[in-house]
Amino acid sequence: EIVLVFVLYADTLLSIHQIAQLFDPVYNTIHATLGEGEAAFERGFSLVWERIQHSIDGPTQIDETGHKCSGYKGQTPPRDGLSRGGSGDRGRSRWKGAPGDTMTISGACRDTLRVIRAERGARPEELKPALDEVEILSEKLDEVWHDGWRGYAPFVYETEQTVVHSEEFVTDDGVHINQVERLWSLLDPWLAKFRGLSKPGLEQSVRTYRFVRTLDLAGAPLHGLLDCFVVNVFR
Repeated sequence: EIVLVFVLYADTLLSIHQIAQLFDPVYNTIHATLGEGEAAFERGFSLVWERIQHSIDGPTQIDETGHKCSGYKGQTPPRDGLSRGGSGDRGRSRWKGAPGDTMTISGACRDTLRVIRAERGARPEELKPALDEVEILSEKLDEVWHDGWRGYAPFVYETEQTVVHSEEFVTDDGVHINQVERLWSLLDPWLAKFRGLSKPGLEQSVRTYRFVRTLDLAGAPLHGLLDCFVVNVFR
């Protein structure tokens, strides 16, 4: 049941509330179950990855993007009354978050491997862990591509290349040819199924997405997903 809840959450457009209606546990129990499942999956992923991966080569591309968090997931967000110019519409409005309520999502792609991390800031020491994880899961990073932003300046690799992100790298369907920009174009609609994520929720969601996306690109069968849980239990 835990695995089924995790798969529904990670690979469908169902919200946690919708998934909770399919099972006996209440919303909070489902939310806690997903957190426990994601943690177990993360611990088992690296061991399963060693078994299923093919040779990983090519450059590693890295980029960052900002996402606003609400912190009011599952609650009625604050709103101005009519006397103060608020909306007269019934129902729950979407809370955009307070000023500064954002996180930096750093993504690194190498071949089929995807690493996504949600960090509290955008300092070099907060962006580099994504590259470090790619290096651990593949091999030495001989070539790193980034957009030339000053946050990447302290990174020193044998070969670095600046890749300018502009419209000339976008297909007719609006999908970026750059691997990380393509990752954003897929991640953003996936996150849109939530009304508004808290910061811990965003961290968990992007990790869950990267695991499933990596296994999918690597052509891993469904049992590869289940193996991540099983290996964690018996390691």
